[in-house]
Amino acid sequence: MIAITGATGHLGQLTIAALLERGTPASEIVALVRDPAKASALAAKGVQIRQADYTQPDTLDAALQGIDKLLLISSNDVSDRATPQRNVVDAAQAAGVKLLAYTSILRADTASMTMAADHKTTEEAIRESGIPFVFLRNSWYMENYNVAQAAQYGTLPGSAGDGRISAASRADYAAAAAAVLTLPDQENTIYELGGDTAFTLDELVAEIAAQSGRVVTYQNLPEGGYAEMLVGFGVPAPLALKLADADANAQHGGLHTDSRDLSRLIGRPTTTLKEAVTTGLAG
Repeated sequence: MIAITGATGHLGQLTIAALLERGTPASEIVALVRDPAKASALAAKGVQIRQADYTQPDTLDAALQGIDKLLLISSNDVSDRATPQRNVVDAAQAAGVKLLAYTSILRADTASMTMAADHKTTEEAIRESGIPFVFLRNSWYMENYNVAQAAQYGTLPGSAGDGRISAASRADYAAAAAAVLTLPDQENTIYELGGDTAFTLDELVAEIAAQSGRVVTYQNLPEGGYAEMLVGFGVPAPLALKLADADANAQHGGLHTDSRDLSRLIGRPTTTLKEAVTTGLAG
């Protein structure tokens, strides 16, 4: 039995789709969700639905019974990921889970960006639990960039300077997660995952301009100024600060990797910049 946390989220749904594509029977997949009412589409495919909330350990204890492999998709609560994720690790240990895969961030144990701290803490908790693990250290998602909005307004703001970013699509990362959950001999493995071809934000806006036929420029801002802009757009301040910090770190290689772990795991090249922009402009 394979369980996926956050199964109604973007990455969770894509991972379940990838598991089904790899031939995993729907009856052997468990979708762990906070609100089962939102999982009707997964239930219609024959996937088991179990209620589970990172912040409510009692739900986790019940949801993880009989689970052999677990994908812990990192929480979207950037104010504190570590505490609720520790609840999942403790429940997995108590339930006898045999493999715990966790979606972390590039070089989580050494990264300087503030967003990495909770990932490092969670990785440490998983190691301490003794559960065989896989750390899926993901770089940036292509979908983090709203290319349609950039084309509409003619600008893409950020603080990454000329830093190269090894972004890949959510579908790429989901395919990697499905691979480690189904391939043999994955215990205690760490993958540094990113797109095959890194790009700068100047290169991103050039591709947006080429495909949209509009003038689009990259507006490089100081970290603080970028955070203020994000807050002005309605992004909660704690998240805005972490996003701006990540961008500033990208300027110094924080979101770049030369690893080809991702394309090797999924058995194909990762999504190209051109493909990602085409998809983004299509909405």
